[in-house]
Amino acid sequence: MSKICVKFLVILLKQLWMKDHHGLLADKLQGKPIINHHNFKLKHIQMKIVFMGTPDFAVASLSAIIDAGYDVAGVVTAADKPAGRGQKLQESAVKKFAVEKGLKVLQPVKLKDPDFIAELRALNADLQVVVAFRMLPEVVWNMPPKGTVNLHASLLPHYRGAAPINHAIINGEKESGVTTFFLKHEIDTGDVIFSESVSIAEEDTAGDLHDKLMQAGAALLVRTLDAIAANNYKEQPQPMSDELKHAPKIFKEFCKIDWNQPVKNIYNLIRGLSPYPTAFTELNEKNIKIFGAAYKETEPGITPGAFLTDGKSFLKFAAKDGFIQLTDIQYEGKKRMKIDEFLRGMRL
Repeated sequence: MSKICVKFLVILLKQLWMKDHHGLLADKLQGKPIINHHNFKLKHIQMKIVFMGTPDFAVASLSAIIDAGYDVAGVVTAADKPAGRGQKLQESAVKKFAVEKGLKVLQPVKLKDPDFIAELRALNADLQVVVAFRMLPEVVWNMPPKGTVNLHASLLPHYRGAAPINHAIINGEKESGVTTFFLKHEIDTGDVIFSESVSIAEEDTAGDLHDKLMQAGAALLVRTLDAIAANNYKEQPQPMSDELKHAPKIFKEFCKIDWNQPVKNIYNLIRGLSPYPTAFTELNEKNIKIFGAAYKETEPGITPGAFLTDGKSFLKFAAKDGFIQLTDIQYEGKKRMKIDEFLRGMRL
């Protein structure tokens, strides 16, 4: 081979190496299987997504989808609502994040509104993703060709409904998780794509579990989208059973503590409603919200609902078979505070 040919070949190899951003040539020369990351990235870009969500829990998922390189054509979230003493309009957490990222935001009051449907259809999404949003009409969830994926904060089929995080803690579960599935007519019953379990510690509150599932859910959602983009997944129908645990919406009367219940059940209720909507009881004819507590199983020796205190460091209520000792509370008309601070300013 002439010197000119050798020189030309060296220059050509250098040029190929410079253009080899993903190391494909190096892998080939070393005998490794080639994974064309560039083409996989293109699949991300080519699969256009509309994201639907409202609270902080959904922000982590939207952020993860963007970081993974997916094309988010639009974001659907709740309409701005008046809140607080001044009744100023408040934007949802998802809207604030979407605006920061320069994404198109839709805020329909009614999901069947013809103008909203037309605007949503104009986005021409391949797939819709739902995280902590409202129940969708069929005209919406059945719109994109690849369907609509939902991220649910439980290991389905258990804890279908509006408050899966709260009810898992209230029921004393040791494990929860997140599930992705395709929407269908009945709520939270679609075929499962993936699920991921998350452990629940003895002292975890609903807030603690919320944060764990928020991060686990974001990661699982990206894994789900990657599988859909690669057409590499297998749906599993949810098993049918009469013994499923449910997670209905929680109303105020559910949050009032019944001191005739076992002390462990009351402790779990407090954890499962903290920080929101919060378990409460009455003290001196005013409500007291309980954000944190400890419990002890023992013979209380006093009527359930009665309390003991030293006026300085502890306040505990009698239950059926023990005591609940309050640690973090908010008395009606006061700010949230630790129990010792509360007792310094309150004569009981």
